[in-house]
Amino acid sequence: MNRRNFIQMAGIAAGFSATSFSVLARAGEILPKKGRRVVVVGGGYGGTIVSKYIRMSDPSIEVVMIERNKTFVSCPFSNLVIGGSRDLKDNMITYDKLAEKHGIQVVYDEVTGIDVAAKQVKVGAGTISYDRLVLSPGIDFRFDELEGYDPVETPKYMPHAWKAGEQTLRLRKQLVDMADGGTVVLSVPVTPFRCPPGPYERISQIAWHLKNHKPKSKIIVLDANPDIVSKGPLFKKAWEKHYKGMIEFHASNKVTKVDHKAMSVDTGVEEVKGAVINVVPPQKAGAVAYMAGVVGEDKKWCPVNQTTFESSIVPNVHVIGDACSAGAMPKSGYSANSQAKVCALNVVQLMNGKDPIPPSHVNVCYSYVTDKEAISVSAVYKVAEGKTIAVPNSGGVSPDLSELEGVYAHSWIKNILHEMSS
Repeated sequence: MNRRNFIQMAGIAAGFSATSFSVLARAGEILPKKGRRVVVVGGGYGGTIVSKYIRMSDPSIEVVMIERNKTFVSCPFSNLVIGGSRDLKDNMITYDKLAEKHGIQVVYDEVTGIDVAAKQVKVGAGTISYDRLVLSPGIDFRFDELEGYDPVETPKYMPHAWKAGEQTLRLRKQLVDMADGGTVVLSVPVTPFRCPPGPYERISQIAWHLKNHKPKSKIIVLDANPDIVSKGPLFKKAWEKHYKGMIEFHASNKVTKVDHKAMSVDTGVEEVKGAVINVVPPQKAGAVAYMAGVVGEDKKWCPVNQTTFESSIVPNVHVIGDACSAGAMPKSGYSANSQAKVCALNVVQLMNGKDPIPPSHVNVCYSYVTDKEAISVSAVYKVAEGKTIAVPNSGGVSPDLSELEGVYAHSWIKNILHEMSS
């Protein structure tokens, strides 16, 4: 081999080595970037909408949405499934049309880690790189605050059903199977939690079922809060009108211990037994928020810039929906939808070097007190001095119990699920 051939061969070898190293370095990347990219984690009320609206606002930005489940099950309206007036399948959507229509890349996988320095999300199949990351992880539970609560075993006997799906159906079956004269125990955690009126709507729906099928039964409510935290006067009016003598409501009674074998809960003052027990655990941000290091000093929720929803702790990571601290806005499906639209707009602004646009939000929450009658609360929100506040004299509660409110509610769920899935 002469000198020239040696140099040529060395050059080929060096090139091969460099190429091989590059391939190996990228071996974990399952979707190589073609341009600017936003990765969205979570396919619920927030994740679907922020994915859709980023693509609608700027189609040059790639959007990858990561979701572990191929079917989304809505928590709003799941209480009607428990009460028996709705089928769970009516709360379900898939992502096929959303992905196809808007060019969203949907990855069905479990997030196992987030490297904010490298700007990578780790899933079972590999890694996915991003320029900006939007987390819409929903809630997780603080089971450790309930002595005796086994996250695997306890829900089999005491389903919380605060994530709709299998546990919703399990709680429904327990109510159907319970003997007439049995006692239902329901606990409400300290606020904040997902859907402030949710526990009280559930009480109403369980009472509606009992009134029609188990009239000798009763409900004992152990509420850790000093009073009903949302639409209190209207719920109390509904209970007096429809379920007089059936609901025992005990305020400032925090459940601290559970025993699924004995089917009992303990408030530290007394032990309460039930044939059906629905313990709603205290809550916190979903697990991926902890992976990204965006949970605040309270170790529960994620502080954000309330104009852009960018994390106050980690740059280029945004948090929307139940997991974030959004001032006066409640943790609700409609709030997540509204926050997602604002976040999408301002992510696009930031990625295009433009100033964020001040947001205007809206939230409406409907609660059924029978199978047809409903009540509602609504508000408009703005950001003032960096904090989200309710606009004075905007919104309010519905004037009374009304079947018309129930009609509005059905229209709301139909429209919002359609928006999420198309």
